[in-house]
Amino acid sequence: MTTFDNRENAFENKFAHDEEMTFKAVARRNKLLGLWAADLLGKSGDDATDYAKSVVLADFEEAGHEDVVRKVEKDLGGKADAATIRAKMDELLVVAKSQLMTELG
Repeated sequence: MTTFDNRENAFENKFAHDEEMTFKAVARRNKLLGLWAADLLGKSGDDATDYAKSVVLADFEEAGHEDVVRKVEKDLGGKADAATIRAKMDELLVVAKSQLMTELG
């Protein structure tokens, strides 16, 4: 293998790792968002966990995160608007990344 091949493989591995970490962070953010929304809905325990899972699954409906925003906004029934939900998502993405970094130690 040449130095170029080694560099190419290193870049490919880094890209794959970064994509995996982004996926995990977004999934964690959506779970945290689901738990936040569940609290606003008065859910706790298994009900809150199940709701959070439904929020994570909602992200697979289409590209981007608007599918999650729509689901949570609809489910909250006026308790939070789309802008508030997006702001919470931004806040929780930072938390999710921090949690993942802590876990990876």
